[in-house]
Amino acid sequence: KRKNYDFPYLVDESQSVAKSFGATNTPHVFVLKNDNNTFKVAYMGAIDDNSRKASSASKKYVEEAVDALLANNAVPTVKTKAIGCGIKWKD
Repeated sequence: KRKNYDFPYLVDESQSVAKSFGATNTPHVFVLKNDNNTFKVAYMGAIDDNSRKASSASKKYVEEAVDALLANNAVPTVKTKAIGCGIKWKD
């Protein structure tokens, strides 16, 4: 509420959510599909194919996944390698 986000946002203080999904890097994106009130990972990996300059990306994996799900279509790419800094796990 403080930041006026108009979408759900998670702060994973304990890192339990990241661990349960198997996240390895930041960013490591997980797009979920609601399948009869059971959420399943429909896409996981990088945001796009250009981690240095988003405006130069030729493949926008997250956007394509979300668009496909909203249209009730199969996600075209279900997994890519997450590019970014490794997650520093708390003790």
